[in-house]
Amino acid sequence: MTSREDVLVIRRLNDELRQKCRDGRVLITQGVLSLPQDLIRKVLTAIEAFDTFTPDNDPYGEHDFGSVKVDGTLVFWKIDYYDRTMEAGSPDPSDPDVTTRVLTIMLAEEY
Repeated sequence: MTSREDVLVIRRLNDELRQKCRDGRVLITQGVLSLPQDLIRKVLTAIEAFDTFTPDNDPYGEHDFGSVKVDGTLVFWKIDYYDRTMEAGSPDPSDPDVTTRVLTIMLAEEY
């Protein structure tokens, strides 16, 4: 069970990655990369600005998943936690020294 303090740290680290591309990796799927460049920029801006987290779309309070609709295109984003070798899950997602965060941005139909 994750403590409330751990959840707040995880949330902060996830927001840092999503909003500033800091302390993690960002993967963009081929579907998103095939969109026009101006639409890709709008999608990235919408993901960075996303702040409509609710108990329905963020039940654990970690800010690790969301969706945005930009010019009629539905895009999902999610954050996963891996160990530093990227071979297994992180033993402690609240500890950046043992965690590599990966933000994946994909078209809804790619999920």
